[in-house]
Amino acid sequence: MFIFDFVAETIMDQIIDWMYGKIVSFLNDFFVMMNNMGVELFELPWVSSVTTFFSYFGWALFGVGLVVGAFECAIEYQGGRGSIKDTAINYIKGFMAVSLFTVVPVNLYSLCVSLQGTFGAELTGISHADSIGQTAQQTLMTVTISGAANPLLMLFCVVMMGYAVIKVFFANLKRGGILLIQIAVGSLYMFSVPRGYIDGFIQWCKQVIGICLTAFLQSTILTAGLMLFPEHTLLGLGLMLSSTEVPRIAGQFGLDTSTKTNLMSSVYAAQSAINMTKTVVKAVV
Repeated sequence: MFIFDFVAETIMDQIIDWMYGKIVSFLNDFFVMMNNMGVELFELPWVSSVTTFFSYFGWALFGVGLVVGAFECAIEYQGGRGSIKDTAINYIKGFMAVSLFTVVPVNLYSLCVSLQGTFGAELTGISHADSIGQTAQQTLMTVTISGAANPLLMLFCVVMMGYAVIKVFFANLKRGGILLIQIAVGSLYMFSVPRGYIDGFIQWCKQVIGICLTAFLQSTILTAGLMLFPEHTLLGLGLMLSSTEVPRIAGQFGLDTSTKTNLMSSVYAAQSAINMTKTVVKAVV
């Protein structure tokens, strides 16, 4: 009987070890697939048409910005403050921006998704000295009070794990659409960049970087928390919950991933473009 119990316990430890590894690997592959859906979104024909439209729209605004920038340089030159060199540098900045604002975000996002998949695969491939079955017993001991398992604490851990996984899931689900909106909004800055007003465009670049950084960090930290959970239950749970705070922390350092501020500044840029175009037309007429 003792031999049977010993063999059964060893087999169960191996089975639990295999099942937990498969679950974590599945979640990592699932989040990689969700992020890849955002990349594949830009391969759809209608999405390519939308990005092409905004690319042409950005080039049109860039052309208008070149004309307006030349008029502004001429006006300032009459007052002794104009600089042909600064105007030429602004033109080069505008040309680089309008050439890359529909290409770089997609490629950067694809790179971050690829890195996240590689890091996640390496994390799920970590070998532990103790099997997951043994560490599961240790985990059970941490939620035990007076020799009896505390169902409330166990339920709390399960709910917190589900909360972290679901929140990261929905964040990954909408990230491709947010990136498409960012590209559409970025076209409105092509009027201001060749004129030397690049503050709004720099903020747009920070938001694109924030989206890509969040796509990499959220899933990677969540996978790391899942791998740490069997050995250090509360520490792994905290790491999983911290993955949901990545967008907020990135926003504190200027890498805001929301579109609210960007939309308001781009609308202001569009209004400035319309008003400046009217002024130039009246001056020419």
